Amino acid sequence: MTDLPLLGAAMPLDILEENLEFIIGEHRDLEIQDFIDVSLLKGDWKTPASRIKTLLEGYRGRLGIHGPFWGLNFSNPDADIRKIVTERYLQGLKVCEYMGATQMVIHSPYNFWYNNNIGNVPASSTQIIEYAHDTLAPVVKYAENIGCTLVVENIEDIDPEARCLLADSFQSPAVAISIDTGHAQFTHGSLNACPVDYFVRAAGNRLQHVHLQDADGYADRHWEIGKGNIHWESVFTALAELESNPRLILELRDKKAILPSVNYLRAANLAR
Repeated sequence: MTDLPLLGAAMPLDILEENLEFIIGEHRDLEIQDFIDVSLLKGDWKTPASRIKTLLEGYRGRLGIHGPFWGLNFSNPDADIRKIVTERYLQGLKVCEYMGATQMVIHSPYNFWYNNNIGNVPASSTQIIEYAHDTLAPVVKYAENIGCTLVVENIEDIDPEARCLLADSFQSPAVAISIDTGHAQFTHGSLNACPVDYFVRAAGNRLQHVHLQDADGYADRHWEIGKGNIHWESVFTALAELESNPRLILELRDKKAILPSVNYLRAANLAR
């Protein structure tokens, strides 16, 4: 046995079928990506969900999905749009309930404009939280009822604390924090945010999910681990300080890079 943390991965159904032994051999955490597709959520989502359930029979890892996100801002000022976002998230949670998934990733509403205008438009800090509660109140209640946690992922976040305070405001175990290492590296390199390990320490034990991807600080690369310029030792040192046992999910654009990324982190004695 080893004390190194066990890596999981994010993938759609067709890739899961090709990499089933990698996931179930050690019961690695798994994040299903198919259900980001709104047309699937509005259509026959049960067919792929049923196939996933069949493939994962006997699986004892932690299962999650990436929720829908394209064009969806849960702190949108338009009440009609917020209703649509609520509906989409509820559709995602119905998938979670059907498959037994216990996490759903949703995207942070904070962006560069917010960060640089918080002193210029002071009401924006309270409005973004008020809009979030209007959108997410029924979603959080549903998540609580089915034992699922919404993990809020940094996208353009510069201040790592703001998203944490938003999550805290719900006072619910069904709302927690996710960190995407490549997104944090992008904002660090291009928008003068803090380094990735600072994001981890700011989240503390609120952190229940991590997307691991490498990047160059300029764009959202989703590269194989080791191909960008993230300082991985500092990231895993910060993760080792936590008691929340976050899911460590390799979210790579090239799914063939999953195993090489595992091997890179194993060779560095950081994860396996």
